[in-house]
Amino acid sequence: MPPHERGLIGVIEDDEVMGGTLTHRLELEGYQSLWWRTGQDALDGLCTTAPELIVCDIRLPDMNGEEVFLRALPRLGGKRFFFITAFGEFEQAVRLTKAGAVDYITKPFAASDLLDRIARVLAFRPKAHGSLGGSQAMRRVEILLRRVADIDSTLLLTGESGVGKEVAANFVHQISTRARAPFIPVNCAAIPSELVECELFGHDRGAFTGAQMRHQGYAERAHTGILFLDEIGELPLSAQAKLLRLIEERAFVRVGGEVPIKTSARIICATNIDLDRAVIEGRFRKDLYYRINVISVNIPPLRDRRDDILPLAQKFMREFAEAFARYVHGFTPEAERALLDHVWRGNVRELRNSVQRGVALSEGPWIGLGELFQLGAAEPAAAPSLFRTLAEVRCDAEQRHIRTVLAETGGSVEKAAKLIDISRSTLFEKMRKLGIKSEM
Repeated sequence: MPPHERGLIGVIEDDEVMGGTLTHRLELEGYQSLWWRTGQDALDGLCTTAPELIVCDIRLPDMNGEEVFLRALPRLGGKRFFFITAFGEFEQAVRLTKAGAVDYITKPFAASDLLDRIARVLAFRPKAHGSLGGSQAMRRVEILLRRVADIDSTLLLTGESGVGKEVAANFVHQISTRARAPFIPVNCAAIPSELVECELFGHDRGAFTGAQMRHQGYAERAHTGILFLDEIGELPLSAQAKLLRLIEERAFVRVGGEVPIKTSARIICATNIDLDRAVIEGRFRKDLYYRINVISVNIPPLRDRRDDILPLAQKFMREFAEAFARYVHGFTPEAERALLDHVWRGNVRELRNSVQRGVALSEGPWIGLGELFQLGAAEPAAAPSLFRTLAEVRCDAEQRHIRTVLAETGGSVEKAAKLIDISRSTLFEKMRKLGIKSEM
C-alpha cells in the first residue's frame, strides 16, 4: 500500500529511541504519523489535527497518559486512544479501557504485535458513502446496480428476508439522477388487502364512506423519484392488475377517480419468495412478473459473504453505541469468532439485532459472547445445549485452565505464565479478556 494511505496516527512518547523507531515503522507500513514528546504538545496538536488513532505512553515528562486522555476525552470521545504500559501500570491501563480507551499493550512488546493491533483497530473504519459491502459477492452486486442506476427499466431485487434489499434499493436512489426526488418505500405485506389500492394509488373525496378529502397514494407521492415495492409477491391479484397498468402506461387512477394521473417514478420491486412458483400456483400474475423482471439482481445471504460480517457488526456497534450513549469500542476475540461461525438465518437483520443487544447489555468497552447471544440462542439447532461453538468451548477451556494454574501458584501471574509457557504480558491480556482477576 502506498505511503500515507492507511490513516494518520499520533504518537505521544518522550523516549527518543522508542518514539523515533515507532513513527518510522508506522510510515514504513503505510501510515502517516505525528510525534509529540510531551502531553501538552499532544493536547495542543489535537486542537488542530484529528488522528484516527493515538498511541500514548502512560509515563510522560509533564503529565501521565491518563491525564492526556481525560483532557482530550471531550473532543475525541475516547474512541481512539491506545496505551503503552509498563508492567506496574496494568491496573491503570485496565481502568482506562473501562473509561473508553480502545486498547493497551504491555512492555516489552514486539513491534509486529503492536502493528497488528493498530491494523485491527483501524480495519473497521466506516466505508465511503454508497458502498454496499467489501465482499466479492457484494462488490459484484454494487457494480451491477451502478450500471443500471439511471436506467428507467423496472428493477427486481431478490433474496432471503433480511439480506438488505431495501438498502440496495436506497443505494440505487442515492447514486442515481433521481437522488433529489423522493424515495418511497412500501411494504406490500404490511398493508391490509382491503386498503392496498387506496394506499398505492390514493382516492378522491367521496370515493367511499369516510373519504372526506382527497388522499395521495404512494405512487403519486413518488413524483419523479423511486417507488420501492417490497414483498411484491404479497400483493393481492386485484392490486396486481392496477400495478401492471401503472408500469405499462406510466399512469394510474385514484380510487373513485376517473382522470388518469401520469407518473415518471421508477419502480423497484423486491421479494423473498419464488415468483416463478407463485405464477404457477396462480398467486402472481404472469404478465406482471414479466414486466417487473426486466432487470433482476439477487442479494446473496450473509453466509455467502462472510467478509461483510465483522465490518457490518462494527458499523452497527458504532450506531448503537452513539444511540445508547455507551463507550463500546469492539468485540472480544471469542465474540468475533462466534460472529463468523454463526449461520445468520435472519441475515443482516439478525446480525443487527444481535449487536444491538450486545451494546445494550455490555458493561465495558468490549462486547463478549454473553452480550451478543442469549443462552442457547447463539446457533439454533436440534440440541443447542449439547453443541456449542468451538469458540465457546475454547474460551471455557482456557478460562478453567488459567484459573487452575493461578490457584496452584497462589495467584502469582509470573509463576503461572512460566508453567503454561507464555509471557507474563500475554497472560495478563488473556486474563483481561476472560475476566479473570488475580490477587497478586
